[in-house]
Amino acid sequence: MPKRILQGEVVSDKNDKTVVVLVERRFKHPLLKKVVRRTKKYHAHDEKNSCKVGDTVRIEECRPISKNKTWKVIENV
Repeated sequence: MPKRILQGEVVSDKNDKTVVVLVERRFKHPLLKKVVRRTKKYHAHDEKNSCKVGDTVRIEECRPISKNKTWKVIENV
């Protein structure tokens, strides 16, 4: 099964080797027929502590690293 890859913006880098990434998805509302934005925050593993707040990154699904971390940073965009 392929691993999911998402793109988002780093909103926090205060934890050691962890970044919080805000991912936005857009979809058409079934009843209102308007484009709606939904956001979700993911905790991602950043091994080298290279990401800073405001960076755009790609994250990939991986094995559970901790209670909340099941994603890892694969590249800075």
